[in-house]
Amino acid sequence: MDLQGARAIVTGGASGIGAASVAQLRAAGARVVSLDLADAPEADGSVRVDVGDEEAVVSGVREAVNQLDGLDVAVLSAGVGGSAALVDMTTVEWDRVMNVNLRGAFVSLRETARAISETGGGGAIVAITSISGFLSERRMAHYAVSKAGLGQLVRSAARELGAHGIRVNAVAPGTTDTPMFAATDRLAGYREQVAKRAALGRLGTASEVAQVVVALCRLDWVTGQIVAADGGVSLHSPIDPQESIEGAEG
Repeated sequence: MDLQGARAIVTGGASGIGAASVAQLRAAGARVVSLDLADAPEADGSVRVDVGDEEAVVSGVREAVNQLDGLDVAVLSAGVGGSAALVDMTTVEWDRVMNVNLRGAFVSLRETARAISETGGGGAIVAITSISGFLSERRMAHYAVSKAGLGQLVRSAARELGAHGIRVNAVAPGTTDTPMFAATDRLAGYREQVAKRAALGRLGTASEVAQVVVALCRLDWVTGQIVAADGGVSLHSPIDPQESIEGAEG
């Protein structure tokens, strides 16, 4: 898919991976409208939207499509995090994360898919999931479940929307240096610990994840896939014998 002149919506486009996706789509020649609670300086236009509010998403997508005079690409990047032990987690906290990360992503996907189909000519939708969607981490059950569900939504949507010429894929970031990840700075040594566990030995950047987003927008024969963009963090195994060998040698 040639992104020169493409019309794109990015949810969560005001910060983090969403903002980086806005910048890289525009660099590729696309016109981009952001849907977020805040304005996105890098975008061609911004619509203030709470992705957890269905009516706001429906009207926001409609407004963005009117600004762009059609739609070819959607990047679903809006998301929230959270931390709580299962036995202490309230349903309010569970619903807060699910409402944005899964329900909000569903509504955003539904509305942008309708707009791409109505525009004609096919297009691409890329969702931002997480490696937490296929790994088990303590104190993040609601986040992990929301991202696992989003991954299955992407696969189901790819099956259904292929008939309309719409490709649906996802990027699963790992430890990426974004405002959401900055919340972990209260945990002493956490940043250094997770960077060490990455095969590439560092945290990723929002720009590096956005490169994968743009690549999936361009790839015409790829759909229903979840690409881990995590620097190899998800390759880490707690039963790796090399760790014991290195510990003995140390």
